[in-house]
Amino acid sequence: MSETKVQKFRSRIGRFEAIGIIAALAVMCTVLALASENFASSYNLAVVLRQASFVGIIALGQTLVLLIGGIDLSVGAAAGLSAIIGGMLLVHLGVDPWLVIPLTCLFGFALGTINGVLVAYARLNPFIVTLAAWEMFAGTTLVITGGSPIRPLGTEFQQFGLGTPFGIPVPVLVFAVIALVLAFVLNRTTFGRNIYAIGGNRQAAVLVGIPVKRVEMLVFGLSGSLAALAGILYASRMDSAQPSVGEGWLMPSITAAIIGGVSLRGGQGTVTGTVTGALLMAVLANGIVLLDISSYWQRVIVGAVVLLAILIDLIRRRR
Repeated sequence: MSETKVQKFRSRIGRFEAIGIIAALAVMCTVLALASENFASSYNLAVVLRQASFVGIIALGQTLVLLIGGIDLSVGAAAGLSAIIGGMLLVHLGVDPWLVIPLTCLFGFALGTINGVLVAYARLNPFIVTLAAWEMFAGTTLVITGGSPIRPLGTEFQQFGLGTPFGIPVPVLVFAVIALVLAFVLNRTTFGRNIYAIGGNRQAAVLVGIPVKRVEMLVFGLSGSLAALAGILYASRMDSAQPSVGEGWLMPSITAAIIGGVSLRGGQGTVTGTVTGALLMAVLANGIVLLDISSYWQRVIVGAVVLLAILIDLIRRRR
């Protein structure tokens, strides 16, 4: 089968899976709208979109890592540490609010690049590397802060988390822009094609001259940068850089990507699927609250969804 036919086949599979997840999202929204009159309110929908944007931004970075056949377990801790560093730049060093976000993203890129170097050049297992990084980043956050938040961050900085240009929350706009950019990169650029090639067959990618190690390092760096962006945007919304930022974002970010069609083995998946998966996870969490289901059950339900996502990936790989 030629490369063109393989790409068309993969595209058809991607479209089929995207339709399936979109249909599941539509059904869930319909059921919740019938079960709770508050679900379809403009206020609640804005809450859902904003919640989806934070997890979704991280999930997009996670998607890149999964596409090369890796995994990044450190994203939640990287988001928390980056938010603290951003808060310190703003409050303690008086850095201009418009510079804090790009500087925080740069810091997150550095954290991710550390993971990337260890995975790509030292050839260490990404699961072990990012698990260790998770502990180190989380521990560093506590050492720096002593467990205390950095606040207030100021009304000028809050516009990045609470602003609503054109009636749309800023985090949602940021999420949408990043998704569009990454969709273009993955589908229209050499870098994107290299990501799919590495995930499909790393050894073959090396043989054809793809700079595999460099691409892997950059992908982990981008994952760290997007985690940092989500963390600092959330801090802006809360007017507080909390050490606990990102603690609950790891599982939803992985689940959103897998449910959206990204394979755990790499080489398969789309940005559209991940975005829809993030929306599905946000609607699920919102539905649990609206239906007054105990918060204790939320983790059980999310865990069940994770297992379902893994099962879906297993079935997808066997067909």
